[in-house]
Amino acid sequence: MTETNNLLLYVADPEASGRFYAGLLGLEAVEVSPTFVLLMLRSGLALGLWKASGVEPVPTASGGGSEMGFKVARAADVDATYAAWLTRGARIALPPTDLDFGRSFVALDPDGHRLRVYALADAA
Repeated sequence: MTETNNLLLYVADPEASGRFYAGLLGLEAVEVSPTFVLLMLRSGLALGLWKASGVEPVPTASGGGSEMGFKVARAADVDATYAAWLTRGARIALPPTDLDFGRSFVALDPDGHRLRVYALADAA
């Protein structure tokens, strides 16, 4: 079976979303067009931002129906990432909170896609 090598998010404005993710994650886009932006995450996974109005078949869901997770080493890293993302303009759906699995916060991208930063409870 082939390996997963990319994640595609359907967005209203790929260039604006590309700037958001590049700024938030400290990355540069490796491909930019009016309908598609590609960023390489440090994990090796490619993040594609595809203009929703051009996707075939037409997407039936919009942002907020799932999450992209960003695991950090410690609970303190959750708080530090939260502070950094706030300064970079991220909208926050859930501020840093202790949940049953560990410490976490949820940010939203321009299209409402959920970005969860978390540290597992045993990594406090």
